[in-house]
Amino acid sequence: MASEQQISNLTSRDHDRLNEQRAVITEYLSKEDLESKYQTPAGKLCTLRALLDANVFQKSQTYELQPRGIVVGDAFVQEMGIHWVMVEDEYGRDPVIEYKETSIILYPLTMISKRVEKDEEVDVFELFNGTAARVEELIENGY
Repeated sequence: MASEQQISNLTSRDHDRLNEQRAVITEYLSKEDLESKYQTPAGKLCTLRALLDANVFQKSQTYELQPRGIVVGDAFVQEMGIHWVMVEDEYGRDPVIEYKETSIILYPLTMISKRVEKDEEVDVFELFNGTAARVEELIENGY
């Protein structure tokens, strides 16, 4: 029988891990873009789209691909008022985003990387908007 998932708040080490992963993406930005465009959800998604279009990382570079998911998660946090937590199960401990301590949990870490690894085309705006619409639907239905 599979063990249940345990949800916990981020520790300082978790915050450091997320910041290290964000830095994999932000190192490609100019100081000006980092201080202006990147501060909005749309700016974050535009950055990701540009990196995907430029094929900056290969599909075998999982560590470099997963930070894109962190940036997508940050866009959800900004746009939808959800927050980062950690989920732990028999497979390990990973960052996820949760809507107000409900059963609505998103796993952004692999949202982009698993698609890139499967050679699927990724439209980050379509992915974001489709997921956001689904979350809104779940919220309206009381999940």
